[in-house]
Amino acid sequence: MTKLSLLLILLCGPFFLPAQQLNVLWIIGEDVSPDMACYGHPGVWTPHIDQLAADGVRYTRAYTTAPVCSPSRSAFMTGMYQMSIGAHNHRSHREDGYTLPPGVKVITDWLRDKGYYTANLVNLTGDPNEKYFKGTGKTDWNFHYEGKPFDSKNWSDLKDHQPFYAQVNFPETHRGGAWNNSHKNIERTANPDSVLLPPYYPDHPEARAVWAQYLNTIMSLDRKVGKVLELLERDGLADNTVVIFMGDHGRAMVRSKQWPYESGLRVPLIIRWPKGMTPPDGFEAGTVSDRMLYSIDVSATTLAIAGIQPPLGMQGRVFLGEWNSPDRQYVFGGRDRGDETVDRIRTVSDGRFRYLRNFYPDRPFLQTNRYKENEYPIIHLMRELQAEGKLTPDQERLLAPTRPTEELYDLRSDPYELNNLAKDPVYRDVLERLRGVLDAWMIEINDQGRIPESPEIPIFWENKMKEIYDTRIEAMLKKRANKQ
Repeated sequence: MTKLSLLLILLCGPFFLPAQQLNVLWIIGEDVSPDMACYGHPGVWTPHIDQLAADGVRYTRAYTTAPVCSPSRSAFMTGMYQMSIGAHNHRSHREDGYTLPPGVKVITDWLRDKGYYTANLVNLTGDPNEKYFKGTGKTDWNFHYEGKPFDSKNWSDLKDHQPFYAQVNFPETHRGGAWNNSHKNIERTANPDSVLLPPYYPDHPEARAVWAQYLNTIMSLDRKVGKVLELLERDGLADNTVVIFMGDHGRAMVRSKQWPYESGLRVPLIIRWPKGMTPPDGFEAGTVSDRMLYSIDVSATTLAIAGIQPPLGMQGRVFLGEWNSPDRQYVFGGRDRGDETVDRIRTVSDGRFRYLRNFYPDRPFLQTNRYKENEYPIIHLMRELQAEGKLTPDQERLLAPTRPTEELYDLRSDPYELNNLAKDPVYRDVLERLRGVLDAWMIEINDQGRIPESPEIPIFWENKMKEIYDTRIEAMLKKRANKQ
């Protein structure tokens, strides 16, 4: 973030205009790619999300700025690239009191200044014994916030506190208990024998079972989305509430979460405008948009829906209504340290090609990360099959000891990003163009990832992850060995 950007925020602040008193509700699925039926994914049934898309606009090229939760959430709750505000390292600044740069706020603060009530919903039904239809209340920001960022966690407070901005976070598609039990909460489950696996996974019953369970989590998520839409109708809120459904980053699978490919950065985004309310320019119900945009643009657009022109230094752009910005020509992203795993990758896409730069090419693609070692059984399956010589070259690449410094993929002909064109002379002009665009962007946003963390921080996380996971991983590997 440049000094000029910060100065503009401080001097100008947000500009308020009278607006329709619209409520805004974000429904956030954790760790989910656009793998719903309305996006064309086979073997998954998502009637509520599909209906939301039919009633709204479905965006096909929406991205987060990071492929893991805390930097991504730090970005979309401020409308700023995480690299600009020092929030790029996953689970950083939890103990040191680090706060946002001067003039940068979470969007709930801008909205409160406009008179909006804010909520991060946990309790949806009012039943204290209800365990399924609940939100997590997740924030997971890489900065310290003084005070309460939200006014409430209860759905029951919304009707009497309008206008409101609320978000509800659902955990099904995140690895853990909700993931493991999702198949128990839906009427129709995915068939492992008919799932469509990415070609970088082995076609093996275990991989198929994992993918089928991922689809089950999406179907469980869909059921919860349906509940929220039902509550809006029940309480008379549907007619003045803009509903925004999105993921916080890509799916929790190998080569997706924590990897800034399409599979880690592209997310579902669906916006429904309330019937009877005049829609903004750029919105036509029942349509599909291939406009490239970010989750930080959702932040800026949310302010605009509330009648607030985003501050001039905000990096997110409005894509609906009066302050609609020109279409983005490029979208950027990246990852940095994740838990104990030190890394830095930056990427840019122009919609046709994706370019990535690995700042640690001497390290393996699957660097040690105990969270993934414990939660992603496909990693262990692939190692076992590699030892047996049963992997394809595309699958072997995930287990390589090093990485290329640069990667370039033609997304039109190679949607799974398998064929690296970085050394192909036919694509030299594309490579040089995107390389230069990325260099300029890192300077423009003052990318703080160029400054290494103190060595004590990765050591802290190394010890912490050992404490949490080593015993679990040992037991899991022993169980796998006994099955063979």
